Amino acid sequence: MTSRGKRWLAVCLVLGTLIIAAVLLAFFATRRVTGDYFDSNGVRIHYIVEGTGDPVILVHGFAANADLNWRLPGVTKSLAKEFRVIALDNRGHGLSDKPHDPKQYGAEMIEDVVRLMDHLGIEKAHVVGYSMGGFITLRLAVAHPDRLLSAAPCAAGWREPTVENLMMVRGIVEALESGRGFKPLLSNIERIGGRPNRLRLAIMDGVMRLMSDEKALAAVMRGFVDFAVTKEQLEANTVPVLSIVGEKDPLRDGVDAMVGVMANHRAVYIGGGDHFTTIRNPQFVETLKAFLREHRAGTRGT
Repeated sequence: MTSRGKRWLAVCLVLGTLIIAAVLLAFFATRRVTGDYFDSNGVRIHYIVEGTGDPVILVHGFAANADLNWRLPGVTKSLAKEFRVIALDNRGHGLSDKPHDPKQYGAEMIEDVVRLMDHLGIEKAHVVGYSMGGFITLRLAVAHPDRLLSAAPCAAGWREPTVENLMMVRGIVEALESGRGFKPLLSNIERIGGRPNRLRLAIMDGVMRLMSDEKALAAVMRGFVDFAVTKEQLEANTVPVLSIVGEKDPLRDGVDAMVGVMANHRAVYIGGGDHFTTIRNPQFVETLKAFLREHRAGTRGT
């Protein structure tokens, strides 16, 4: 085979792999494990419960759902062997209601976790979040420390509301509101390591459009300002906190910023991991389980 033929073969193999991955992702994104619902201040929230033991609430990332974020990578199954796993679809996502009013998001998403605990009669729980769910988890740690056994805000951290960050969010919101999809969001997440792969972005954009209400997600993002925490709140933290982030994740700078600032906090970096692959690394769930075992109910006088 000529060198040109070999190059075309390599391109075809990569293309085929991406297409197969997209088909599988679309299948698992739309094929859901259904659980129960509860009313959270007028919004119907979907959640599942599996396993027994200390309650662990899983909060997924932006434009994902509980199955895509936690079940597909094997996190739900692994944790349910030792803990009572409760995974919700955040409002605006999955099988939960998707209002288009930005006032229905922000602080309401923080309180959804607390209301779910109240609905299930849970006094205290471990809360684990990824990406957007990590920002929600971090805010929970400072807003409701009395309700948490521990907090694991993964692939997320402390980010100052700079002009650059605000402009980035504005661009993503405008793209969603105008029907232009998720490419601005995906391009920002993949900015580490050179220019994003256009084909991969196109495939992921198509899958995310298939499973999402773009106007609801734009409203979700408009509420991100409510997830902010201050340096003083980090310094006064009383909840055991673990950050897990990929070393190549563009959001790791928020984790770096918390190191040495947030009390009762430690960080673990997954070698070679980016924003999408870190959660699939076996080290992620093993590190998380070790942390949860360390802070079981009763170990802090709870």
